Amino acid sequence: MQTDADTLESSVVTEFVLLGFPGCWEIQIFLFSFFLVVYVLTLLGNGTIICAVRWEPRLHTPMYFLLGNFAFLEIWYASSTVPNVLANILSKTKAISFSGCFLQFYFFFSLGTTECLFLAVMAYDRYLAICHPLHYPTIMTGKLCRTLVSLCWLTGFLGYPIPIFLISQLPFCGSNIIDHFLCDMDPLMALSCAPAPITELIFYTQSSLVLFFTIMYILRSYILLLRAVFLVPSAAGRRKAFSTCGSHLAVVSLFYGTVMVMYVSPTYGIPTLMQKILTLVYSIMTPLFNPLIYSLRNKDMKLALRNILFRMRISQNS
Repeated sequence: MQTDADTLESSVVTEFVLLGFPGCWEIQIFLFSFFLVVYVLTLLGNGTIICAVRWEPRLHTPMYFLLGNFAFLEIWYASSTVPNVLANILSKTKAISFSGCFLQFYFFFSLGTTECLFLAVMAYDRYLAICHPLHYPTIMTGKLCRTLVSLCWLTGFLGYPIPIFLISQLPFCGSNIIDHFLCDMDPLMALSCAPAPITELIFYTQSSLVLFFTIMYILRSYILLLRAVFLVPSAAGRRKAFSTCGSHLAVVSLFYGTVMVMYVSPTYGIPTLMQKILTLVYSIMTPLFNPLIYSLRNKDMKLALRNILFRMRISQNS
């Protein structure tokens, strides 16, 4: 006779099923093509920024050093989700292993946290450059830039191992179907057989604090920055300062606007499809838009890209 313990043991989840986006086969093929094009453009766009910062001497400044590292981060951020989404669309089972699901969960949140910290550091850089231009070269040195970048990566990746490990130890003994295209906090907690309010509280408190403190610091930096810009006597100087910061503000608004809807505001009233679309915007579309925003709005970056293309043509013809 089979006991309840045997039944529970036999039904323990070893893999999850990611439903992804609903639709017929034609819609799935369209989504696959769309995500593939977005991913390739994301790799090309951010890779181009990295190459421009690396090869163009005029871009060997703190601002572009941070931008190059940010582009490198965006490549990995997109890579934490898109390849699995592409494989999932073509898969008949749409299954992801238990360990694979939590690895994706870890990298997705660690890279997202690192992005929040990077945006705060980039706001600090712009604040110093505009509000304290005379002291900027002595404060924002190469050593400080490398230290800040290292702290962003370390903080982002050391903040989530324990909470995510605790979540992975919860009993998942019922349904293994996740109505999402990636392994996220809410769907995983919904599948757990036992409530874990403390673990959930720790995770959401940590995520909310990261979002709150970084966005408040960014807003404070830009309030001080805008106040300094309005004191600039010439209209040309004000336009130059606004153009320098406009791209960063666009990235911040796009990223934080969608993330805060998902992880700070209650999500129980948001339809599942809308949650997927919001997650899609900040996890897949934002890494695509960032190189477009930075390169199209930045004269130095456009000039550097032209110089690189010109040198490539010369080397090919010689």
